[in-house]
Amino acid sequence: MSEQHASALLTTATADEYERLTGAAVARLADRFRTTRQPFSGASRAHLQHLVDAVDLDAPGTGTDDALREVDELFTANAVWFHDPSYQSHLNCPVALPAVAAEAVLAAVNPSVDTYDQSAVGTLIERRLVDWTAGRIGFDPATRDGIFTSGGTQSNLHALLLAREHATARARDEAEDEEARLRNAAAPGHRPVPRATALHDLLGRMVVVATAESHFSVQKSARLLGLGEDAVVTVPTDDAGRMLPEALAVTLDALVQAGHLPVAVVATAGTTDRGCLDPLAAIAEVCDRTGVWLHVDAAYGGGLLVSPTRRHLLDGIEHARSVTVDFHKTFFQPVSSSALIVRDGHDLDPVAWHADYLNPLSDPEPNQVSKSLQTTRRFDALKLWATLRALGPDGVGELVDRVVDLAAEAHDLLRGDDEFVLLAETQLSTALFRWQPAGVDDATADRLVPLVRRVLFESGRAIVAKTVVDGRPCLKLTLLNPDAGLDDVRGVLELVRASSWALLESDAPTLVAAGTEAAR
Repeated sequence: MSEQHASALLTTATADEYERLTGAAVARLADRFRTTRQPFSGASRAHLQHLVDAVDLDAPGTGTDDALREVDELFTANAVWFHDPSYQSHLNCPVALPAVAAEAVLAAVNPSVDTYDQSAVGTLIERRLVDWTAGRIGFDPATRDGIFTSGGTQSNLHALLLAREHATARARDEAEDEEARLRNAAAPGHRPVPRATALHDLLGRMVVVATAESHFSVQKSARLLGLGEDAVVTVPTDDAGRMLPEALAVTLDALVQAGHLPVAVVATAGTTDRGCLDPLAAIAEVCDRTGVWLHVDAAYGGGLLVSPTRRHLLDGIEHARSVTVDFHKTFFQPVSSSALIVRDGHDLDPVAWHADYLNPLSDPEPNQVSKSLQTTRRFDALKLWATLRALGPDGVGELVDRVVDLAAEAHDLLRGDDEFVLLAETQLSTALFRWQPAGVDDATADRLVPLVRRVLFESGRAIVAKTVVDGRPCLKLTLLNPDAGLDDVRGVLELVRASSWALLESDAPTLVAAGTEAAR
């Protein structure tokens, strides 16, 4: 290895160079934060593709200084800035400073928390944070457990895998009990035919029960687990999009009567669009009565666990069998930081696998790989640890309350404006709306939705989301910036208004064609 290449590695000998390079990179980045005044540069995709394609990745290296300058000019100058108050699109948040600093630490040290001998105290910190989160949920300290994951999609997949294995074991136990009963009641010499209970025999009967408002990862997980996305059965909701417990009970009974095997009920604490929370306590009662696994997807609403004023909105979550929490949403952590928390640590056993070189059965150390779908895994827990130690849980909770309060103010603003139609109430921090003043028909208003979003994004001045509610497209504000205020929301709405009028007053055939293309 050449001396130049050796000096590019972080070692004892390059500690001073590491300090210089990271200091220079941070200085450039801090300058971007000071001077950037909108959430995106507005550069076209064609221009950005040209910049990326122009880089010759097979060329000889030019040194770290040049490489980091290129990172600044290529990526940072054209990044999407979640901290900008005019970014009001997806479930992305500005990140807590202690977490950013901790991210730098874990990136440099580079531990892997799959086994204790690769992370030592890192493993213990992660386990402590899992236990802390489980305690906030209300799980029994004698049995609770969990694991950090890459995000809510993985957490939900992991939970439904555990639920599938639990349902399989339960079906097998019930079949054995039935066989024993039939054997005892059978005539001498007659042997009852055993019920098929192997996983491959049960997959066709298995179903997952959720609402149409649940995250798409529920359907995706069902497909990955061999159930098929059609195995997700939807339960009716109220007008706000919340699961109806009485309808859940009827649905579960009908499924069982039809020969299906309900694997899990997925309740949502914070739906992606409406921001509503299913009635967890009532749903838990139904699940307890029927013996079906209850998984609560609190990827979005999990921040309420530390809210000083709204924790009660999660009442009943303590009765779940498993819970997803995304810390990179309402705990203001850098991506990625999520966890799957379970009421009984033994429920994690189906994913355990022991390799002689990694985590042999004889190893007395706490190896987290035995609980995870991943092997090599980042020490993302350090970011949350630093945040909680710096701000305290109440400090994080106050940030959550601030964005929920802002969303309520945004609703009032939309409700009081004749040109906007507010489409749904939220319990969290989203606002679903459409620009449709008097005289604008439904078809035109619908065509404008993707066009307005695109115009705003391409200008770089504001970023909003689009979705579909009750079969019609609409715009969505997702407010996850505690530093934003009502004036920032008002400013984005004025941009929506101005862009909508400008598009409406443009050539009508162009509007129709563009609207059709944008909706594809």
